[in-house]
Formats: sequence, structure tokens, C-alpha cells
Amino acid sequence: MTVAPPSPAARAAAREHVDALAVPRGALGQLAELGVWLASVQDRVPPAPPKHVHAVVFAGDHGVAEHAVSAYPREITPMMVRAFVAGTAGVAVLARQHDVRLRVLDIAVDADLSDLGVDSYKVRRSSRPLHLEDALSADELEQSLAAGRTVAAEEIAAGAELLISGDMGIGNTTPAAALIAAALGLPAEEVAGRGTGVDDEGLAHKTEVIDTALRRVGHVDDPHALLAALGSADIAASAGFMAAAAESGVPVVVDGLIAVAAGLLADRLSPGASAWFVAGHRSTEPAQSLALDKLGLVPVLDLGLRLGEGSGAVAAVPLLRSAALLMNEVARLDEL
Repeated sequence: MTVAPPSPAARAAAREHVDALAVPRGALGQLAELGVWLASVQDRVPPAPPKHVHAVVFAGDHGVAEHAVSAYPREITPMMVRAFVAGTAGVAVLARQHDVRLRVLDIAVDADLSDLGVDSYKVRRSSRPLHLEDALSADELEQSLAAGRTVAAEEIAAGAELLISGDMGIGNTTPAAALIAAALGLPAEEVAGRGTGVDDEGLAHKTEVIDTALRRVGHVDDPHALLAALGSADIAASAGFMAAAAESGVPVVVDGLIAVAAGLLADRLSPGASAWFVAGHRSTEPAQSLALDKLGLVPVLDLGLRLGEGSGAVAAVPLLRSAALLMNEVARLDEL
């Protein structure tokens, strides 16, 4: 479905409001742009500071991780899911600091995490190696997309005013980069990044794996086929989550490479969805910047982050709240 855009009338009124504030024209920089965006997605001028922010981490393993594309073994994935639940992972610390509700879901972790109660939407244990075969079957893809959509509906019903999609999965930068390359028609060498910190030899090998995957699949326009061939269950769930949020008129703060790849596909699944997205930060991964440019999104933060998890998006939440507060509390020139 095509997504209705945020309110153009609110955007115009918010722009007029910003220009009338008792500050030099343009002095608020990107904070003003964030305030205008918030006004448009809330259809309210001035916008309210988002109080109820919910982040969901979609966790999954990837068959390609068994082919030396990461500096870490896939056994790290279930360990990190346990850290999310325990509140000791990076995004969990930031979420507590910034009053963001955090939820983690096992979509395709190659382990039994049933003791944590996070596997109610589990699709499978790991996705298949995308350079050798399709990562998901058509049925698995639809199950993943449906899981993401259902989770978005649950979070919105629970009062979420702003959503964040996080990720966890060793090897996940490879399918994310491959999806962006295929969606934008780019070669592997332009999208491959160091991920968890592979050396030059590892980067060359990762680039070769992505190139093999792209040549195996060829040109694919359909986002469903693309996600099944080159994605993963967790990335597909994230794409469904973002598409459903936009369709429901709930804005999304997009995180790093994995989330941006999912967001790019969400915009293909539901054209116009990206107008409801704001980029939390710029990752060090080259594919993320390329996809952000395509989506027309300017990152709020540029801190050299490459943690994933939704951490950069959560770190941007205070600035979104600040942007709204400035529009609410700074005097207008005509009030002085």
C-alpha cells in the first residue's frame, strides 16, 4: 500500500513558527528541521516532545556468518540477547538513560532462548547463506514480515508515539549491504564495510561474498523477492515493523546499517513510508550513507558509531525531545 505523507499543512505552519522564533534565522540548524518533522508527523504545531518511545531489537543469525565475514563467531548472538534482557548491552544502558522502553525478540537466533520468553515470533534458527542459496523461503519471508507488522501494532497499542528498530546478529552487515547494493544497483565494493572490525583481508573476502550473492540473484525489483534472496528473517521482520508503523502514522527513528537496509525495503514494500522516518545517526558503514542519501534522510548524530542494536537511534532521542521543547518554549519575536 502507498503510505499517506505526514501533514503538509503542519509542516508549513511549523516552518512559519520556527521562522518567527526570537532567534537568528537558521540559528537552530538541524534542531529546527527535527522540530518541523515532528510537527508534520504529529500534525501538531508546536509538536509535543515524544514521551513514549519504544525500541524493539530483532535478533537473528545468518548462514553467511559461517563463511568468515565477521570478526566474531555466531555464538555471540545468543549471548548478546541475554545481555539485552539483563539490561547490560549498550542499547539497554542508553534506553534506561533516555527513558526508552526496550524489547528484544528472537526472530532467527541459532539457539534455544525459550527460557527468556523472547521467542514467540521465532521464524527459524538462522537464515541460509545468501551467497549460496536464498536466505529464506517465500513462506518464511511472509512469516517474518507478518511478525514485524504484528509487533509494531502491539507497540502502538501499548502507547508508543515513536518507534525504533534495533538489531542483533553476527554477520548481519553482509545481508544488509547486499540488500542495499541490489536495491540501488551498486557493486559490492561500494557497499562492503568492516562490520565488527574485519582486517583488509577479511574485507576483501566479505566483498567477494557479497559480489557472489549479487551475481547469483541478478536484477530483482520486487522487495519480497529481494528480502527472501539476500535478507534474513530478522531484517525482514524489521522491514515489516517499519512499514506498519508508517502505515499507522507512527514515526520511526532509524538506526545504523541493518535498520537502514530494512527501512529502504520498507519504503519499497509501502511506498512513501520513508517520510515517517528520521535517521538517528550516521554509521561508519558505507552502505548506510548510500541508502540514507537515497531515502533523503540526514542523520541527527555523526559519532562514528557502529554498534548497531538501535543504539544510535536511542542516543538521538534527547535531541528530538529538545527540538520539540525549543519550539514550545522559545518566545516568538511578536511576543517580546
